[in-house]
Amino acid sequence: MAETTTDHATIRKWAESKGGRPAAVERTHKGGDVGIIRIMFPDAPNSEHDALTEISWDEFFDEFEDRGLALLYEKDSMFSKIVGRDTAEKRAQGDSKAHR
Repeated sequence: MAETTTDHATIRKWAESKGGRPAAVERTHKGGDVGIIRIMFPDAPNSEHDALTEISWDEFFDEFEDRGLALLYEKDSMFSKIVGRDTAEKRAQGDSKAHR
């Protein structure tokens, strides 16, 4: 069952426990703009991180807050999806098809 959080410590602990690192989509990461953020898992089989560039956790969380995002994740797997907080709220109210 997927959980949703906006807590920075929870996100970082979960990601690092799975070998995850903060990243930005390379083509959107220009100058002072972090761009689209992701959590990459470079050591995972079939990981598609060639289009990602590693960033600092500070950059990641600054963008995370600026865009009003939340992390949808599963504690026992590497599944994660960054969603808008409005989507997270809709999911919390039972709308499992909500997405942004």
